[in-house]
Amino acid sequence: MVIKSRTLSRKGGNLSSVCVRSLLRLHPRSVNSGAELCAQNTGHMQTRKPEKTLRMPMVTRRLRDPDVNPCLSESDASTRCMAENNYDKESCSSHFLKYKNCRKFWNSVMIQRRQNGVKPPMPTAAERDEILGGLGKMPY
Repeated sequence: MVIKSRTLSRKGGNLSSVCVRSLLRLHPRSVNSGAELCAQNTGHMQTRKPEKTLRMPMVTRRLRDPDVNPCLSESDASTRCMAENNYDKESCSSHFLKYKNCRKFWNSVMIQRRQNGVKPPMPTAAERDEILGGLGKMPY
């Protein structure tokens, strides 16, 4: 939808170019309300943006799900270490190694379960707790 500044006038004058550019970004159904808000303003357009719900992308949600990501605590620990140490990788190498070993361990479990025909290939969080409890110590 193209809106030209000459079609949106206020008291015989054209709207500011900021106003028109902002209206072009609005949803087509909200152009009238945007034009009214723009016409009421004397300076730059100060429209209210539609409230966004805070939704994480699907990939991020899946990575934050404890049933999908068995190494969530190790990932969080390495991220926290990086933030605390001003993103110095040298000082967080132990956290990175622990995360890498965690991923290797659970990947091998997943491959073994897939070969045995067990569904789902990645154990749920409750099953992982049982597996780790049966081992007696953390394998990574």
